[in-house]
Amino acid sequence: MRADARRNYERILATAREAFRDQGVDVPLDDIAKRAAVGPGTLYRHFPSRDALVEAVYREEITKLADVAYRLRDELPPGEGLFAWMREQVHWIAESYGLASALRSAIDDDSETFAFCKKQMRDAASSVLEPARAAGVVRTDLEPSDLLRLGHGVGAAARYTDADGVERLLTVVIDGMRAGTAS
Repeated sequence: MRADARRNYERILATAREAFRDQGVDVPLDDIAKRAAVGPGTLYRHFPSRDALVEAVYREEITKLADVAYRLRDELPPGEGLFAWMREQVHWIAESYGLASALRSAIDDDSETFAFCKKQMRDAASSVLEPARAAGVVRTDLEPSDLLRLGHGVGAAARYTDADGVERLLTVVIDGMRAGTAS
């Protein structure tokens, strides 16, 4: 992609993410083009349908969250990396709950995008879980899908509490993940 085309693509994605967060995924595409300061033709060249734009936004969001796991795995000791990623995941879900729900509802469970995102998140969870398990920091019976379900649950619950409440919930979850807590 040429540099100007890449900039337009990224600007459209950023604008669409904001518009979807503010107005839902049914916001008129022409409004997104105007807000991104591109013509409708430019938007449709990059994203031939609303579904294509929704899927691109969802993929980008999930990829960014997954990338955080790899960065934390490389920068922190195993347990710290895992627990820091759990916090990142919960905060992302809490902050993006409406957007993520709208995007998720617009994507078919059998779609390539759903399969891609599911794999991205499982791989990311594995990347921080495996070193923590190998170091003996967390329970050996934890699975990557457990991390995702726990993070989603606390993130969804965050809508009903304040920052202190979220931290308490995270502390309970993290304490339950530590080695020596299996029954």
